[in-house]
Amino acid sequence: MAVYELADRLVIGIASSALFDLTESDAVFREQGEESYRAYQEEHLDETLRPGVAFPFIRRLLSLNDLGKEGDPLVEVIVLSRNDPDTGLRVMRSIQAHGLSISRAVFMQGRSPHKFMPALNMSLFLSANERDVREAVLAGLPAGHVLGAPHEDDTEDRDLRISFDFDGVLATDASEQVYQTGGMEEFRTHEVTNAAVPHDAGPLKEFLANINRIQRREETERQMNADYRIRLHVSLVTARAAPAHERAVMSLKRWGVTVNDAFFLGGINKGEIMKVLKPHIFFDDQQGHLASTSQTTPSVHVPFGKLNEQAGSEHQPESPAMARQQDSPSALRGE
Repeated sequence: MAVYELADRLVIGIASSALFDLTESDAVFREQGEESYRAYQEEHLDETLRPGVAFPFIRRLLSLNDLGKEGDPLVEVIVLSRNDPDTGLRVMRSIQAHGLSISRAVFMQGRSPHKFMPALNMSLFLSANERDVREAVLAGLPAGHVLGAPHEDDTEDRDLRISFDFDGVLATDASEQVYQTGGMEEFRTHEVTNAAVPHDAGPLKEFLANINRIQRREETERQMNADYRIRLHVSLVTARAAPAHERAVMSLKRWGVTVNDAFFLGGINKGEIMKVLKPHIFFDDQQGHLASTSQTTPSVHVPFGKLNEQAGSEHQPESPAMARQQDSPSALRGE
């Protein structure tokens, strides 16, 4: 069999907990234990799992493969799961039932699979297991924790709208640290003084670069086919405002990446903007912002930077016994 190369594709790792709604499975595990959970999954093997928080994003992303040649997709989605192969069967059958073109998976019984991300050329890993996501980010890998309940998805709509926060997501949190220690005025002075100095790239910059590559392929298609309608749209939604906006725009340009739209909100509630913008996924490093956006928008927490490191350390279990108690059912069944 010929080697299947991943180098020139956008590769996403997805946990079953991000792709599907596993509420019922969780309840069985919590109330009846691991063995009952395994029996439940076997009994419901042919019962298709309902879409989860990241399902609309993944479905639309995979639909963009019609821009590539047959057998040579632009996008590859791979399941990264703590399930063992037996309990993972229902996940793979559900993927097939929903018509998703996902054929590759890594099942690691009770262990986090994020360490395989570099080997699989992944520019993003999504999971509902917060611990797995934090471990991945601390290891320097691009990962996000999906939040909230699944949202309704219009299956007739083929557009894909992706929104990013800037600091701590596309860029590092260096300027956020200035704000935290010196306040707004010091932050503004710092950003104006360094307006010509691009930020260091953050965890999802390469993901945006790969999204841009698909957007360029769309533009080529539009030039060849006047009837083609652009489907992929990217927006920046940040708490920055003038004059700090200039450094953000310049950084994107220096990195060689682009966004279609930008919202410099200066503290305005992002949740209200999301109700109108309606992205299919939004990435932010601050849970305070996501508390409002996740009510109406598939939202992802990127636990990157000093503030998130401090928050993570505050929730570390005090002993192995406590660690076991704090594990969610997903630790055994495949987040």
